[in-house]
Amino acid sequence: MAKKKTFGTEGEGSSSADRRMAKVIVATKTDNNKYGYKEAIIDQEDVKDFIKENKEN
Repeated sequence: MAKKKTFGTEGEGSSSADRRMAKVIVATKTDNNKYGYKEAIIDQEDVKDFIKENKEN
């Protein structure tokens, strides 16, 4: 059977469901000088903002 094609706004709606996700791992230093890791799966566009928020100076 042939796949039914979608056109116009109907086709655009399906592409938003197929978002590209990224797995980000951020290392944090604990009180006893060991490292812990925080994992998060977020949208690919938000990766730089997530890293800025979780960055330790």
